[in-house]
Amino acid sequence: MNYDVDGLTTAEVNERLAAGLVNTQKIDPSRSLASILRGNIVNLFNGVVGGSFLLLILVGQWKDSLFGFALISNLLIGIIQEVSAKRTLDRLALLNQPLARVRRNGETIDIRLELVVLDDLLELRAGDQILADGTVVSSTGLEVDESLLTGESEAVIKAAGDSVLSGCGVVAGTALVHVTAVGLDTYASRITVEARRFSLVNSELRNALNRLIKWVTWALLPLMLIIINGQVQTVGGWGSVSNTGWVDVIVKSTSSIVAMVPQGLVLITSIAFALAAVKLTRKRVLLQELYAVEGLARVDILCCDKTGTITDGDVAFDAFHEIQAPPVGAQSAMVVLGLFAHDTNANSTAAALRGGFDHIPVPVDSSIAFSSVRKWSSVTMGRHTWVFGAPDIVFDSSQAHAFAHSRAMEFAEDGLRTLALAVSTDGVAMETALPSNLQPVALVTFSERVREDARETLDYFHQQGVDIRIISGDNPATVAAVARRAGLEVGDAIDARTLPTDIDALAEILENHRVFGRVTPEQKKHMMAALQSRGHVVAMVGDGVNDALALKHADLGIAMGSGSAATKAVSNLILLDGRFSSLPGVVDEGRKVIANIERLSRLFLTKTVWAMILAAVFGIALISFPFLPRQLSAIDSFTIGIPAFLLALLPNSRRYVPGFLRRALAFCIPAGVVSAATVLAVDFAIRVDGTWALAESQTAIALLLGMTGLWILTTLSFPLTPSRIAILSCMLAIAAGLFLIPPIADFFGFATLSGAQLVPVLLAGLAANALIAVISRVVDLRMSANPVR
Repeated sequence: MNYDVDGLTTAEVNERLAAGLVNTQKIDPSRSLASILRGNIVNLFNGVVGGSFLLLILVGQWKDSLFGFALISNLLIGIIQEVSAKRTLDRLALLNQPLARVRRNGETIDIRLELVVLDDLLELRAGDQILADGTVVSSTGLEVDESLLTGESEAVIKAAGDSVLSGCGVVAGTALVHVTAVGLDTYASRITVEARRFSLVNSELRNALNRLIKWVTWALLPLMLIIINGQVQTVGGWGSVSNTGWVDVIVKSTSSIVAMVPQGLVLITSIAFALAAVKLTRKRVLLQELYAVEGLARVDILCCDKTGTITDGDVAFDAFHEIQAPPVGAQSAMVVLGLFAHDTNANSTAAALRGGFDHIPVPVDSSIAFSSVRKWSSVTMGRHTWVFGAPDIVFDSSQAHAFAHSRAMEFAEDGLRTLALAVSTDGVAMETALPSNLQPVALVTFSERVREDARETLDYFHQQGVDIRIISGDNPATVAAVARRAGLEVGDAIDARTLPTDIDALAEILENHRVFGRVTPEQKKHMMAALQSRGHVVAMVGDGVNDALALKHADLGIAMGSGSAATKAVSNLILLDGRFSSLPGVVDEGRKVIANIERLSRLFLTKTVWAMILAAVFGIALISFPFLPRQLSAIDSFTIGIPAFLLALLPNSRRYVPGFLRRALAFCIPAGVVSAATVLAVDFAIRVDGTWALAESQTAIALLLGMTGLWILTTLSFPLTPSRIAILSCMLAIAAGLFLIPPIADFFGFATLSGAQLVPVLLAGLAANALIAVISRVVDLRMSANPVR
């Protein structure tokens, strides 16, 4: 096909602009602000607590509305974190080259990316990023790095008529490219659009909390009706309630309703994840979603790309293998390799020799720079012409070259890139022809440079029981060699072109093999699904566009900071400095959060259980609820709120064990029943006695719940450490201050109890605590003997 090398005219450009044939990538935001607000605010859980808060404010009972501030804090943390993640996602565009170089009206101009139109002529030079899909019109040694799209580490030579894809980089040469696809029609954009579709990381903690909220919400609906009716009946019934009576009904009903909702558990979980995110950011790990910190602690298979992930993407000099000495009078092979290494036109492979071979100035008569078309370079000194290039080009099929050729094949099978050094005394090299009678002198091997921290990090995961899979678009032998150097037991490397499409058959192969080469982006995605079908929790680490779909479909997607913007956009966390060694720190933070939240859930859920029982009993019995909302806030402060926040920050390296919700409920339900039964017994005794003032009875119940709450806090703090003992001591001091310091006690409505009143309350509390201690011990023993897997 013939193209006008002058490019489009202004009129032709304007026609395409008017038709919308432009390179804008109008990818919808990963999640709209309205969707974020709706997801965090609009649910029955928030409606009940928020409605209770507003109702108390409207009737002037601000002292009893302290619980509302926990709700507001929870909403702000969740919304701010998600909005921040949304902005990060939308800011990361696939293409990071701001200007395109195009030829229009016979002139070369620089324009913004979005102004490139269909049929434009792009001028490409070394170092450019290709900004739209196209067809090469003319090429002068154009070499394109497609590793971000294919995973193949070798540059690809492009001639006239070949296709080039957006997102790739120009390694060498120049070219004119006719634009055939722009905007969302480009290959890279199609991958990005699918990958950027919003989804939350799979989180057991979040799933468990969502189930809890759902259960509590459904239980609230009938219980609220029972509570409200019961409190109305205590002030004269529906037909004769005074204004003052309605205020009393609202306060008492709110006290019961709010006590049932474990809003603090959601808050402390959000805080724990937010603080972990801040801590990891200081370590150059960016969390795109709060719950991603939990993900890596749950992973049992870690899948890694090779190029740019296990390796740093650069070629490293491996070894010098002498075949035979050079002819008499010729320079040494070391000097010649130094010339090739330090030549100003040296490609990246030859430049990798600079650390091993010094530059010794010697007279050079002529030289030919390396080209991927020829696959060799040369230098002539006197009557000796040296050639440095691909063994299959430099060596022929003669017997003189047979040994060197076989050695080169052996190195290639080991995954090493090999170049041959040969010398001739029969003429000089030409641009299109090698000199005759080349004598093999040496083979030089190169390897992809494995990241310094790759072996250490992969060893860590192996010790933690996490299996590793290396998945790459590169040659299987090369992938296997890199994996061995990273410390993995490789076994047989699998060529993905032979893999089945059936998900079960694919899963079986993935269970038994660790290294896979020639894997396409679609295959990587199917591999994630196959492993997940076997019950595995899978993390994927990658850096290229070819990894984006796999990262999106893995349970946890991890992007290298040096990777493509599309890959970072769809990942759950980003290693900003590209250091593998950051991952164990993520595991530690995840374990701390999971273990501490499971521990603290006992506090919150036990309160929910006893609150529901009390609400049902007092509502059905048509008697007044035994404490005020402000008193509940006071008890919560030293038994749950403050200690939960402090304990959530303490180290906890316990390995992740599935079944968080089951273990939590196994303790909370019986412990909540004991607490409720004790409150009902004491309240019944007080009502039968008939001599207690209302403030005294409310104080007695509050004191009883404070005792059981502090004891539950103590049981979950074992084994006691100096920091935990300090926290418990502080909570005990706060409790004493709330009940004993007159201004504070008056604010919360606490009365001073006589000795005769105090003794039975303390005895009841001690009996309840003894039963709770037994429950805790039995549950811990049962769970340790039968962990859920």
